[in-house]
Amino acid sequence: MVAAAARATDAVPGIPRDEDGPVFREPWEAHAFAMALTLHDRGVFTWTEWAAALAAEIKRAQANGDPDTGETYYRHWLATLENLVAEKGVATSETLHRYRDAWDHAADRTPHGAPIELTPQDFGA
Repeated sequence: MVAAAARATDAVPGIPRDEDGPVFREPWEAHAFAMALTLHDRGVFTWTEWAAALAAEIKRAQANGDPDTGETYYRHWLATLENLVAEKGVATSETLHRYRDAWDHAADRTPHGAPIELTPQDFGA
């Protein structure tokens, strides 16, 4: 995983990093980063393709008023991930939205600090 992260930070400009590699403000950012690494390793997209899609997402967000202070970088990363997953047919947009809604429901019912567990009931709410 360390080698894959190093290749990603070399291939995709703008990834927040320090001398040790990528840095994340929240755990979900690291998860989104890891999902992109895994999908790249499985051949879903190239880093050139990813970088172009991420740049387009950031440009779109800036046109809609994102101040580009760096705090929203991984929100753009996640949007790019969702878009490419749907575009490549890995999952449909509907499936992605269904799971996002289920995770939101699970997070809402989970006490702060406890692990979020997704259950079948989260999909029916």
